[in-house]
Amino acid sequence: MNFNIEIIRNDFPILNQKVNGKPLVYLDNAATTQKPVQVINRIKQYYEIENSNVHRGVHKLSQIATEKYEQARKYISGFINAKSENEIIFTKGTTDSINILASTFADFVNERDEILVSEMEHHSNLVPWQQLCKKKNANLKVIPVLENGEIDLVGLPSLITPKTKLLAIAHVSNVLGTINPIKEIVKLAHNKNVPVLVDGAQAIAHLPADVQVLDCDFYAFSGHKAYGPMGAGVLYGKEEWLNKLPPYQFGGEMVDSVSFEETIFNVLPYKYEAGTPNVAGALGIEAALKYIESNTIDAIQAYEDDLLEYATSELKKINGIRIVGEAKNKTAVLSCIVEGIHPYDIGTLLDQMGVAVRTGHHCAQPLIDSFGLPGTLRASLAMYNNKEDINAFVSATQKAVNMLK
Repeated sequence: MNFNIEIIRNDFPILNQKVNGKPLVYLDNAATTQKPVQVINRIKQYYEIENSNVHRGVHKLSQIATEKYEQARKYISGFINAKSENEIIFTKGTTDSINILASTFADFVNERDEILVSEMEHHSNLVPWQQLCKKKNANLKVIPVLENGEIDLVGLPSLITPKTKLLAIAHVSNVLGTINPIKEIVKLAHNKNVPVLVDGAQAIAHLPADVQVLDCDFYAFSGHKAYGPMGAGVLYGKEEWLNKLPPYQFGGEMVDSVSFEETIFNVLPYKYEAGTPNVAGALGIEAALKYIESNTIDAIQAYEDDLLEYATSELKKINGIRIVGEAKNKTAVLSCIVEGIHPYDIGTLLDQMGVAVRTGHHCAQPLIDSFGLPGTLRASLAMYNNKEDINAFVSATQKAVNMLK
């Protein structure tokens, strides 16, 4: 494998620090990943020697910035295997991407129509569709999640009806780590002429995301979940769909010509990019995905799978602990509870020992409620984590449990 954990860890300067006097063990990667020097330096370079507004200037600096910005779009298009860079829209992140779709998709939803989501969705792929249904007097339908954390595929076909206008589903659950069989789900939906949006926020840094293989109609992800900057993301959409949907915002850049009587909108992808874009963010995403590619996504996935197996085995040695979500096909997320102890109390003690995890419902409250839990303790892994991190996490959790029992 083209994968060297020591070299990788050295690329992330934030890992070389102490928290509460203890070496930092960062296991909150599902919330946000840390940034390698390659990404930090790329953003720094843009602001130091390339900073200018794009698409609007005849001067050299603007031309350079425009060229770099469009090169980033082309690279990202290739990374997810889109048919064209015109299918890549730069956004503020996954939440922004999904809200863009929920807003523009309103023209295709009528009274008593249906939007289909899964029970495991992050609020960002639930609330926008819920609010659209309320606005249009349509119905939000939910695909159940089984006890082991997998989607109920057996019951899914009966939920797709002639009134279903869209199926929106996570590629990977941010709570359970479940990898959904997207290709199979898309095929089921397309057999009934239903388009599919995939929330790829938790997948993009951990497993291949080939949109042509998946055949999804839309795919959204955030830079900061994949070693890139915050406030920058991508919405992929099949060109035929992006041409059908109306613009989301209005202003500069997304227009071709303007008079007081009429405005003619720009072509793709600029039709959806009103105003001055986050150029540094786009370049940061490009640098982050190049960093992933330099280590190869297959090697990353294999390494993280081994780490997850080790972490699961070690964690289960703690008396009274229960793993929430044990799908056969999952990525490097470990949600757990300890009988009789609130997850927040354990998480607070872990922080005192230098271990950063997440507690609560992880912006997936309906899923947590369905399991009858107050929340979970979640450790989420990245390519720079190692067995020493796992050992420190398990040891700290055992100490916390001993203190709280």
